[in-house]
Amino acid sequence: MIEVVLLDTALEVDQFRLVPTILVAAMLTLFLGIGYFFRVAAVDELWVAGRSIGPVENGMAIGANWMSAASYLGVAALVATVGYFGLAYVVGWTTGYFLLLIFMAAQFRRFGKYTAPDFVGDRFYSSRARAIAAFTTLAIAFVYAIGQASGMGLMGRYIFGVSYEVGVILLMAVTIGYVVLSGMLGTTKNMAVQYIILIIAFTVGLYATGWSQGWTTVFPYLEAGSETAAAADIETQLVEPFAFTSYYGWIALAFSLIVGTCGLPHVLVRFYTVENERTARWSTVWGLFFICILYWGTAIYAVFGGILYDESSLAATGGEGEGFMHMSGEDADALVVLTTELAGLPEWLVGLVAAGAVAAALATTAGLFITASSAAAHDIYTNLYKPNATQREQMIVGRSTILAVGILVTLIGLNPPALIGELVAMAFAIAGCIFFPVFFLGLWWENTTREGAIAGMLVGMFISFGAIINDTIYPMYIEGVDPANIEAADALIPTLAETVPGVSSALVGVPIVFAVIIGVSFVTEDPPEDVKRLVRQCHSPEPMDQMDSAEDVATDGGIEESSDD
Repeated sequence: MIEVVLLDTALEVDQFRLVPTILVAAMLTLFLGIGYFFRVAAVDELWVAGRSIGPVENGMAIGANWMSAASYLGVAALVATVGYFGLAYVVGWTTGYFLLLIFMAAQFRRFGKYTAPDFVGDRFYSSRARAIAAFTTLAIAFVYAIGQASGMGLMGRYIFGVSYEVGVILLMAVTIGYVVLSGMLGTTKNMAVQYIILIIAFTVGLYATGWSQGWTTVFPYLEAGSETAAAADIETQLVEPFAFTSYYGWIALAFSLIVGTCGLPHVLVRFYTVENERTARWSTVWGLFFICILYWGTAIYAVFGGILYDESSLAATGGEGEGFMHMSGEDADALVVLTTELAGLPEWLVGLVAAGAVAAALATTAGLFITASSAAAHDIYTNLYKPNATQREQMIVGRSTILAVGILVTLIGLNPPALIGELVAMAFAIAGCIFFPVFFLGLWWENTTREGAIAGMLVGMFISFGAIINDTIYPMYIEGVDPANIEAADALIPTLAETVPGVSSALVGVPIVFAVIIGVSFVTEDPPEDVKRLVRQCHSPEPMDQMDSAEDVATDGGIEESSDD
């Protein structure tokens, strides 16, 4: 039985707000309208938007895809509650895009398939490898989307005055509806609009807070030094490096987020939606620019929100407040919106900031659902179960998968096992451990074998899933520990929780998986020559046509997958 969560927060919730509701209703209607207008009837439009997206539009879609509830709400929450440690999220989530730009964006586009499991199955000529990759894609989408559902519930409670549970169900239902209707083409068009909405809402809220309090004028990102010092006077741990974790813990988290960025299927599929490899590279550059616009402001929100929260807490408790770094997890996750409310900004403006959070959660969830549906319909149903499946059958399976995953995410989102940022970090650790070594070696070392890839992915699954079970699932669901109070001592194996935590298992997992793949590849038979040509073609300087893939150029026929690995 699912136990629902009753959230207590400093936000003025549980009352209907007309203007914010109108804003969100108009936004959701716009999303559904765009989805209907760009509705799809072909597989390539459902999963890769007909490879027709331009660099700026795709960069905005990357930004919206990336600016999840974890980025819009969760990063400010983490910086406010764990200080310097929270900056590891910003460092990790941006640095990973430089690796993508240099090593993977153009190469993935030249490979030219539909999905991440497509790459694994064709590059390693193995249906078993494809199946493992498809399962991992579904797992990542599921874990990642839970954090988005949590953000939707928080914002739904503030905007509509409904319970947290109703907020989750209502906004998840809208997301499922427009993704089922529109596919990748409509979702991409929506993501560009969603990015514009979320960045305007986030930035206007930040500027308005600074102006209303007399803290900043033109450029709050550089003007908030005195406020940062004031926040540090309230909570000295805010600016103390490694006050909440060790040096190892900081590096482990940043590394996991960096490599996880390079292994996320819903990010990599963005490179399949563009015309050629040059557009893929420029999409990454534009995406990084759009992402940085928001990340520059997260720490400032943490400082502004921390000061205002502390003032409010002291006033409410007669000077007995504990300080903003001790705020509840619910207040922390809502801090961006809470900051604008505590600053005394008009209700419509606070509602706009909340609407931006909804747009952020919807955009990321939509991308996750598309990757989950393609893994089920294209990689499992069509490539593994029924190779002669019609487009109509694939569309039915894909849309059914979106519905099924959406329902599961909604149920777990009613009682999430961690804060929004932590849930997303777990998804990154899974992607980093399982996918990053396979993608990187698959693109850059032509002698990587299917046996090596399969062995590496299985080891990565054991490390990443094992770490999450050890320090999150076991304490919460077996021992009944409140997720906000889980510590390493509560884990099934406490020592393991300190060295291989669920949110940052990739620092240990990635080197091990690399070693396993390389070692097994050395002692097994080399890949077929046509596979090696496929890898070389991914690095060719010759431009490609819009619908070309490396396989089209490198081979006359195709690469046959082995079903008896």
